Order: sequence, then C-alpha cells, then structure tokens
Amino acid sequence: MNRRIQILSILFLGVSQIAFSQIKEEKLILNKKREPEVKKIEKKKTSIETIKNYPPEEKSQNPVQYKITDVPAVSDFKTSTIQGQDVTPKFEGTAQNNYVQFGMGNFGKILGDANISKTLANKLEVGADVHFLSTLGLKREYAWDSKQSSASIGAFLNSYGEKGKFNLNAQYGLDNNKYYGIYALEPAADVDLAQRVNQFKVNGYYDFYSNEILNDVRVKSSFLKDHFDAQENQASVLVNLSKHGVEVAKNGILMNADLGVGLETVKTDFEIRDKNSSNFFNATLDPKVTFAKGDSYLMLGSSFAFLNGKNSNTNMEQVKNNKSYWFPKAEFQIAASKEFKFYGGVDGGLKLNTYSDLLQQNPFILSDQMLKPTETKYHFYAGLRGDIDETIKYDFSAGFGKMRDIMFFKANDLFNNDFTLNRSAYNFANTFSAIYDDGNVSDIKGSIQYFPLANLILDGELRFTKYNLKNYDNIYNVPLFNASIGAKYTMLDKKLLLGFKGIFSSDRTTNSYLIEGVANPAMMYQSTENTNDKVGGYADLNLSAEYKFHKNFSIFATGNNLLNSNYQTYKGYKVLGAQILGGVKISF
Repeated sequence: MNRRIQILSILFLGVSQIAFSQIKEEKLILNKKREPEVKKIEKKKTSIETIKNYPPEEKSQNPVQYKITDVPAVSDFKTSTIQGQDVTPKFEGTAQNNYVQFGMGNFGKILGDANISKTLANKLEVGADVHFLSTLGLKREYAWDSKQSSASIGAFLNSYGEKGKFNLNAQYGLDNNKYYGIYALEPAADVDLAQRVNQFKVNGYYDFYSNEILNDVRVKSSFLKDHFDAQENQASVLVNLSKHGVEVAKNGILMNADLGVGLETVKTDFEIRDKNSSNFFNATLDPKVTFAKGDSYLMLGSSFAFLNGKNSNTNMEQVKNNKSYWFPKAEFQIAASKEFKFYGGVDGGLKLNTYSDLLQQNPFILSDQMLKPTETKYHFYAGLRGDIDETIKYDFSAGFGKMRDIMFFKANDLFNNDFTLNRSAYNFANTFSAIYDDGNVSDIKGSIQYFPLANLILDGELRFTKYNLKNYDNIYNVPLFNASIGAKYTMLDKKLLLGFKGIFSSDRTTNSYLIEGVANPAMMYQSTENTNDKVGGYADLNLSAEYKFHKNFSIFATGNNLLNSNYQTYKGYKVLGAQILGGVKISF
C-alpha cells in the first residue's frame, strides 16, 4: 500500500511539472486573499472541560503562537473574492521561526514577506511581521488600469506569567484596489478607478492557565479609512467566566459552567452619495452548562443580546433601534466510539455587519453602505463525526435556520444618466451595495482528512447553502455549492514539500445592467436591469513546491489557476489567469 502511494506521489510531481510547462497565455485571477492552511478537523467548541495544565516551565516549551497573519511561503494576490488559497505547506519540527522571502512572477507579481521574533528575559517574546504583494493586473483584458497591491506591517508581544499568558499585537494594512470591473460602458484608458483602504488594528488577549472563574479576556479595536473618506471605528471586549470539572454523580458525570460577557461598538460614517451613518452598541450574555461523561455530553444554554443602533443619511432622519434578543443554544453528542459520534443542536445569534467585514467579502462595494445587523433566530443542525484509526477524520452535518436581514450584494446602476464618461470611479455600474432580506437557510457541509502516510495529508471540504428569501426570488452573488480538495506531501527526507489545492464553485445569480445612449435632446444614458443574470462557476487548480537545499535557504514556486480560466467572482471582475511565481526564502 505504501509503495503504491509513493508511486502515485512521484506521478503527481511529474504531472505538476507538465502543467507548469503547458501554460500558454496570461489572463487574470483577481482579489485572491491569503488564507491559512486547512487545519485538521476540529471538534465543535462546547463548554466541555478544557485542560489548561500550563505550569510556568512547561508553557514555554510549547507556547501558543500569536502572529499577525499566518504567512504562506508565497502569497496570493488580493483582487477578487475567490479568496486564493494558501497551497504552500510549511516545514514542521524546526526551531527556525524567523524568515525573509522574496518572489516574482508573471502579471508583474512581486512578493515580499518577513517575520522576525526574539525571546527576551522573563520569557517575553517580541516580533515583527511584514508583507507586500503587487501585480500589474490584466493589461490584455482591460484598456484601463487594473494593477493592485496589498501591504501590511505589524508587531506583536507575548508574555508568559505565573497565572496566564498575554498577547498584544498591532497591525497596519493598506490595500490599493481598482473598480476595474466595467462591463456596461467603454471609458477612456486613463480613467481613474482608484480605491484605497487603510486599516489599523490593536488586539490584546489574556488566557489564564486555570479554568477557575476567570478564563480569558479578549480586547479588539480597529480604525479604518478609505480613499473616499469613509471612516469606521470598532472596539470589542469579551470576558469568559467558567467553573469546570465539578463532579455531579459518582458514575463519572462532570459539570462545566460557563458565562461569556461581551461588549461591542461600531461607528461608521460615509462621505459620498447618501452619506450613510451608523452607530451600534451591542452587549451579549452567553450562559451555558454542560454535563459530560467521556466524549458524550449535553450542553444547555442561551444567548442574550441588547442592541442600541442608530442609522441616518441625507434622505432620512435618524432611526433608532433599541431591542433585546434571546437565542437558544443547546448541543448534544453521543459517542458510540471515537469513530462514530452523533451530534446535534440549535444555536442563533446577532452579527453586526461592518464596513470592514463587507470589504473582506467584496472589495468592490460602494463607499456608502446602509449597515444593519443580521439576526439568526435559530439554526438547527445534526451530524456525524469521528476519527477512524487516527487515519481518517471526518465531520458531516446538515442544518436549517430562520434569519432576518440576511446580507448579500446587489450590483449598482449608474448613479446619474448624464451622457458623459467624465464620472467618478464608482459610477460606471461597476460597484455593489449590501442589501438585506428575511428568509430561511438550508445547509449541508462536510470535511474530511486522510493520513495514509506520515508525510502525506489529503483533505476535502464541501458546502451546499440554499436560501429562500421573502422578497427576492434568488440571493445574489452567493453560490449554491462550493468545495475544495487538497494534498500535502514531503519527499527527500523532508527537504521537498509539494502542495495541491483545488477550489470549485457553482454559478451564482446576479443582477446586471444593459446601458445604451439615447439620441434625444438631453442625450441621456438609458439602463435596463437584468435580475436573473448568471456568473459562471469555476474550477481553480493550484500547485506549490518548496525545496530546502540548506538549513537556512529554500527556493519555492507556486502555480495558481493552472486551468487558465477567465472566470469571474463578481460581474465584470475577471480574474488573473495561469500564474507562476518563484522565489527564495531565508530562514534563521
């Protein structure tokens, strides 16, 4: 069996070399976001006892890593919400945490990354984290400028005390994007389509080694400003209180009690179009109690939210929303064995939709949004998970929920019909706005990992999500199905690492506009909306390799979108075609 897998691995390397050699022309993959490597499937978090036996001497041997970002050996360009995957595996079991790397590729790609840390006296660790990625965009597809870049710089501090560990990190990020997805008009080549987003974040975290009463404290803050003077300030604090391991019966049943207390505030102001303004303050209380015996448990709880919200714009007076919410929370797991664990439950909650979150999902949104929270009134789910002989880990579930103010993106029309191309960057029917509707959601999801060899990991994920809305026939810009498959393989005494990631998505419904010039005395544009347009599905295949020829030096290469598909994730926004990037990494 092992010999067959080794032969298949050698064939996989050969196929990847052929794929690299057959790439013919440059097209585009836009707005690829770095994501961390797919982790082993984790059990759903409950209030089951968490072992926190971190004596001061032991915790420094295996400290929790608090990094600003999980940096891959090569990054993907942030230009489209396909969100490119990190397909580059990492060397493990090494004490070389510091590195500097540089890479270049087609489409004018330039990559620079660095991560440096140092442990000082009293077990105090300080470090810095720097990233840069840029591309010239799609010169063959668009007459106008589509080049983009992304940069971030951060610093972090980790401290390990007698009672707990403390982390503080700060990060500044700058994204230079373009509203390049123009499909309904033909502007001049020198049109200014710039959008820039600056964001500064400061986060703090303290985790007590014991679960006695005070468990952990988390503080987050964010300050955002964009090219059109939109501003957003956000802050939150979460305190988790707990009492674990209380014996309630002689047959081994333990009780864990938890209470989460959270406060969150968000203030957002826009300066163009309707000049929307919103101010939200949300307080949450999440009590729960869990009865556990072995891997089986029953969790009972609730979630309370107290929202104070204000919305206003130039077209309406300030609207206030003061409301209290209650959401059910319960989960059970019946563990017949470690291979088969049946679970189910119900949950719900209130999510504040922020401008920062919307930009992560769709960087091409208009810098003027009506922001509302999304309420999941309830979501029932049931599933099966397990670990088969420490070789296969799986988790499959299905659910159904009822929601209010489901957020999704609708394409914008021209904001004025004047017969001129001398207009703002966002006024070419090339932006999107958040809209909201009530409805039901049904979902099926699954994850699996297979470990046939110590040096080979195979994984896969899939998700079906179906929305039935109250006012819209279809939800816009949300696929019915998406999935991914991946593989990581080490060879040559762990000097060579190979990675593969395939990303698949079904088509999605969107609205779009047909715009024509009307020859009348006023000479105006006339637009016709198509409410049932389609953005096609796609398959995006990615390969990576890194060879460590010296303990301090590596060379790496990645190939993204190797099918060279000219697909879109949002109407008008084509993505970079086949991309090859290579570089050098220095570790120390």
